[in-house]
Amino acid sequence: MDRTVLITGASSGFGASCARAFAKLGYKLVLTARRKEMLDQLQQELAHETKVCTIVLDVRDREAVAAAFSSLPAEFAEVDLLVNNAGLALGLEPTNIKGVMYCTRAILPGMVERNRGHVVNIGSIAGSWPYPGGNVYGASKAFVQQFSRNLRADLLGSAVRVTNIEPGMAETEFSKVRFKWDEQKAHRVYTGTEPLLPEDIAEIVVWVASVPPRVNINSVEVMSVWQAWGPLAVHRSEAG
Repeated sequence: MDRTVLITGASSGFGASCARAFAKLGYKLVLTARRKEMLDQLQQELAHETKVCTIVLDVRDREAVAAAFSSLPAEFAEVDLLVNNAGLALGLEPTNIKGVMYCTRAILPGMVERNRGHVVNIGSIAGSWPYPGGNVYGASKAFVQQFSRNLRADLLGSAVRVTNIEPGMAETEFSKVRFKWDEQKAHRVYTGTEPLLPEDIAEIVVWVASVPPRVNINSVEVMSVWQAWGPLAVHRSEAG
């Protein structure tokens, strides 16, 4: 298989698991993240399975993204699959929106020109279902959902595919980052339950990328069996 996948936020979590899954299938890997040490470790781990190109990159920097992706080594230049995974849940963190837009804008023209390719965005159930304290994060993931839908609409007539993966509760560095690396506070999020694992999402990403070229998986909403929708919240006053 002579195919190339570019994964953002590849140093850990969903991104690293996707890298491992696609390496087993023989995909060439372009891996980006902000943490060089972790990228280097992942490259060393996977180098025996496939060719790996790593880029230390902050996807919020539009010029840096354009420069990095326009100067990929020749053997990695034709990206077949873009996995927009980089994202955070800190306050007004713009990664979830800017990173998706900038990376897609840089890679998509080549896909359209070749009339093949696939953009997989890692969204969240928070883009559809609100929860207390998740207002800005949920809004950013709602953007990813609508961006994915509208992108596919704009690509009608081409063979370029777009998919939005929407995980529920998953045990990654997500909670550690949200709680500023308070390990105990992050661990309590998953106490007494069995959340999704990064490997579960990687398996789904591989699946949506492996269906016949005529098939476009628009979106996949996935939760652990330990998670489901709750009743609508109702506030009751003490007087009531």
